[in-house]
Amino acid sequence: MIRLVLRWLSKVVLVGTVIMMVSGWVLAAEDNKACRLIPWSDIESVVGSTVTLNTGLSKLGENTELCSGQTPNAKVLLRVVSGLDPGRDRSGTKEKAGLEMMKKMGVQVEVKTVGPIVCSTLVPPTGKEQMGYNTTCTVRKDTAMAGIEITVHTKSEMVPIDKLFPLAEKMSGRF
Repeated sequence: MIRLVLRWLSKVVLVGTVIMMVSGWVLAAEDNKACRLIPWSDIESVVGSTVTLNTGLSKLGENTELCSGQTPNAKVLLRVVSGLDPGRDRSGTKEKAGLEMMKKMGVQVEVKTVGPIVCSTLVPPTGKEQMGYNTTCTVRKDTAMAGIEITVHTKSEMVPIDKLFPLAEKMSGRF
């Protein structure tokens, strides 16, 4: 009888611990601005499957928050950067230099810009497919920036810019 009670009690403690861990994780996700940029159901409709939120929620320094998720075929990364200098260079020179560097490496790059939203796709060259196939959209404001990035294993799984752009538009009003 005592063994039975101890087994039952250990299971209750285990379940309680799991519930507390999950509750803490959910609270952490709710506190993370990046995790609140876009409803996860919207992201799931774009990638075509359920996204599992990673528990390693991140804050890089005081001004950058990251939130990531994963499906069997895709990695999702949301980011918010705040506290930016309103007088900073917004010409896109750094970004263009980065894209040019990628092109020199043989990466196929497509860019679409509409107002404050910049979206791009990166297709790795033959032999470098392990880099992944990436679609990213970022939104810029005076003192902040937010982005969504989806990386997949194959070109056929890539999210087109036209599918990710509406999420960037939603994102623009949420940070």
